[in-house]
Amino acid sequence: MLSFLKIVRGQRLIESPIRVLVRNWHREPIEVAWGKPEIGWTKLNFDGSCKYKTGKASIGGLFRNHEAEFLLGYAESIGRTNSTIAEFAALQRGLELVLENGWNNVWLEGDSKTLVEVISRKRTVRCAEVERHVSHINLMLPALNKCIVTHIFREGNRAADKFAQIGHLLKKPQIWHHPPNEVLRIVHEDAEEIPVVYDKWKYCSTCYLFIELKHHFIFCSSISTVAPYCNGALQPDVGLFSTVKSSYRHHFLRVE
Repeated sequence: MLSFLKIVRGQRLIESPIRVLVRNWHREPIEVAWGKPEIGWTKLNFDGSCKYKTGKASIGGLFRNHEAEFLLGYAESIGRTNSTIAEFAALQRGLELVLENGWNNVWLEGDSKTLVEVISRKRTVRCAEVERHVSHINLMLPALNKCIVTHIFREGNRAADKFAQIGHLLKKPQIWHHPPNEVLRIVHEDAEEIPVVYDKWKYCSTCYLFIELKHHFIFCSSISTVAPYCNGALQPDVGLFSTVKSSYRHHFLRVE
């Protein structure tokens, strides 16, 4: 039986920041480690990436076996879109490669909870572009003998994220049969199942509070300005989000 990392769901910070800070002060960070599939299974880790200043997106992913051996990697730029669509595009491309290579028992893993819920729980989507990707994905899944879909924090999906980042630099889709240098260290660490610390509470130097990390964004309800989070420094960019509802005046920080 495959072992899966149990994910503890956090609550959105919409109450008093001081109150939440005190309640969560002693919460321990979570150790996240990539897990090997069982014998006879192939594991796909996939990811989508979007540059929020340019809107340009890319996808990437990699396949490994029960011994964590690298089988294949892929990446490509997909033009202007959002991160959600990029995640679904990354999975769709990964499944196309699954069928091309004749892998029948496949473990699909990504760091988008939305995607996992849509695919595994058949959740409906309102976006036509996402629905198009979901339709293609659902057409391919029955061709597999066995398939499971799981979510992992991005700290356990670093190799796929690196391929997606490489995709931004490519002019045409690329396939690797050996891991590129940019990914080699992460692949070796994953093979050793070396854990990476995931701490959903980050320190905000603007409002001097620990605030909650959700999906690649930090939400802080103490102020209403908007700014991306980059290398530990806050650089105000109010134009990033044009409107913020008064009842949910969040401080948005992008974690790259």
